[in-house]
Amino acid sequence: MSIDLLATFLGWCTVLNVGFLLVVLVAMTGLGGWWGRLSARMFGVTEPEARLAMFRFFLQYRLVIITFNLVPYIALKIM
Repeated sequence: MSIDLLATFLGWCTVLNVGFLLVVLVAMTGLGGWWGRLSARMFGVTEPEARLAMFRFFLQYRLVIITFNLVPYIALKIM
């Protein structure tokens, strides 16, 4: 696998993951109350705990995208 092919792969991974992240963000803000109640019933927790868990997921997923997709992509483009 060449560096160019790997950089292209990581670039598309970044685009797809950021797109998914934006969809989740819009869903969390637009459907926050409904989504929080549904998650609370599904997992047997209170609604504030469910919302906090969703927010933590959002922050952790963002960190994973930056660490494993964006940073290697930028490093490969610099090379």
